[in-house]
Amino acid sequence: MNQSKVEVIQDGARVSWPGVTISLVVLVLFILMVSVTWPRIEDWVSGMGTIQIGLLASLVAGLFTAVGAIPIFFLRRIPQSVEDAMMGFGAGVMLAATAFELVLPAVEGAEAQYGAVGMAIMVLAVGMGLGGGFLLLLHRLVPHEHFMIGPQSGADPMKIRRVYLFIFAIALHNLPEGLAVGVGFGGDVSDGMTLAVAIGLQNMPEGLVVAIALLSLGYSKATAFGVTLLTGLVQPVGGLIGATAVSVMEFLLPWGLAFAAGAMLFVISHEIIPESHRKGHEAKATLGVLIGFIALIAIDLALG
Repeated sequence: MNQSKVEVIQDGARVSWPGVTISLVVLVLFILMVSVTWPRIEDWVSGMGTIQIGLLASLVAGLFTAVGAIPIFFLRRIPQSVEDAMMGFGAGVMLAATAFELVLPAVEGAEAQYGAVGMAIMVLAVGMGLGGGFLLLLHRLVPHEHFMIGPQSGADPMKIRRVYLFIFAIALHNLPEGLAVGVGFGGDVSDGMTLAVAIGLQNMPEGLVVAIALLSLGYSKATAFGVTLLTGLVQPVGGLIGATAVSVMEFLLPWGLAFAAGAMLFVISHEIIPESHRKGHEAKATLGVLIGFIALIAIDLALG
């Protein structure tokens, strides 16, 4: 077997509690690190403009995609259940970020801007509908593929096509995620930072899946890592668009937040959760969702 390949293998439904424990410990340490370093980061970014910080934060979040691909340099086998649990974790993080960093600020901003709860609800409904509808339109107009890596190998033309369409799909939905980060910094900096951390965490399992897909075609680890990095670099484009829009036209902020929330919910429901449930590890994926949701709330509280 080609030594450069990393396989995702099937395993049973049994939960590996040592692995879960280690993962939780690492997550707690990450949250503590964020809590300790946040005051310095906040001081550093406070002097930046919305466009500058939105672009920088979306770039960092996009780079987490490449961070997620790092295990391919050290591991040859990754259990399918681990991948599904990681995807579920990313979905949980994004769900919490959408609710607390996009939906609530959108409602608060709209109510302050228009002075009526009914108008705020209308802004939220219309904005989210436009965001979800925009992503649905993109998915129907642009060819892409839902793809989970299996044990098969070889250079089958159909498999090659599916892998590249899958990679394109990952790059495609990185755009609204970057847009959400850029828009998020139009309001409170801590909200935007929480959103950037959330999307960065969610990008990590995606990066791993992209890298594994390329390795399954026989590409080198360096090539797989490089392509994975490029898919993450789509996010700063979205970040720049979102940050520019809300900084130039401040009245668009509630609409932009609602639009980003709708786009994010579409990605979660249409892409991430279904992918995590396709290989029979729904329980582990759901556990990942719960842990991810709680983790994002903890990070939000840590950022004040």
